[in-house]
Amino acid sequence: DTVLVDGVSVGALTAYTFTNVVLPHTISVTFKLNTFTITASTGANGSISPTGGVVVNFGANQVFSMTPVVGYDVDTVLVDGVSVGAVISYTFSNVTVAHTISVTFKIKTYAITASTGANGNISPSGSNAVNHGANLVFTMTPLATYQVNEVLIDGASVGIVSSYTFSNVTAAHSISVSYRLIGTNHTITASAG
Repeated sequence: DTVLVDGVSVGALTAYTFTNVVLPHTISVTFKLNTFTITASTGANGSISPTGGVVVNFGANQVFSMTPVVGYDVDTVLVDGVSVGAVISYTFSNVTVAHTISVTFKIKTYAITASTGANGNISPSGSNAVNHGANLVFTMTPLATYQVNEVLIDGASVGIVSSYTFSNVTAAHSISVSYRLIGTNHTITASAG
């Protein structure tokens, strides 16, 4: 840390030579623990804690926590430029050199699965990835001489509709539609005089 010669600092030297000695002298040295900086950074839509240049003592451990904002997930964590996956916590153990850690975040997506019975279509069909907070409209199109019989959202009926909008999506859903011949399922009341 510091070398004092006759009580005056001569810096953080590893060697000092007294030359042409004609008087008594003193020399003293103090030492300090080595420290290393871990530089932590993040992309948009989340944070890393601690952040910036984090000074860590030689041989110590340092934990970093990654926290996405609502609607986002950790995408990739890079330690010294190498991916360690989509982790939410990372520990540097027995630190003996400087390091870097950076994190990126990605928006969450949810699957909305659309299915249909015979005699009509639903668009879009199959499994549809929807970003957190987004909307997705489904349109039901019966074949000629058919009509929508029933639309189920997550297993619950929403009746006879020709389109349905999932708004502000924050979870996975399902939509299914069934069709029937036009004119079926009507009640005919007969009476005689």
